[in-house]
Amino acid sequence: MIELPKIHDQRGNLTFVEGDRHVPFDIKRVYYLYDVPGGSERGGHAHGKLQQFMIAMSGSFDVVLNDGDRERRFHLNRSYNGIYIAPMTWRYLDNFSSGAVCLVLASAYYDEADYYRDYASFESAAQASRT
Repeated sequence: MIELPKIHDQRGNLTFVEGDRHVPFDIKRVYYLYDVPGGSERGGHAHGKLQQFMIAMSGSFDVVLNDGDRERRFHLNRSYNGIYIAPMTWRYLDNFSSGAVCLVLASAYYDEADYYRDYASFESAAQASRT
């Protein structure tokens, strides 16, 4: 979890994110998830090289991360907190509140070849990379 700068002002607060400063990569792509139906999951994959940073811009949701050995759940509900997701980390998102918006900053342009969409394949690759 990374806490982002928060500039307080009686007219409204401001938070910003700078690549290679607040997140450990240069930002190449930005996308967001919204209008996720209740009970739905997003994600369910890993990336070989891509780094990501997720922020709950509105509402809340959970991010479940798994490195092939251990699984951890994080609840995102503040627009000045985000979670860094390293390469070779399986992830899925669930528990979306009504009106939740998930902003994702990515270290690379979209590349389907970087995806692990099958957990068993990911788990084998993750174990091989640790030996």
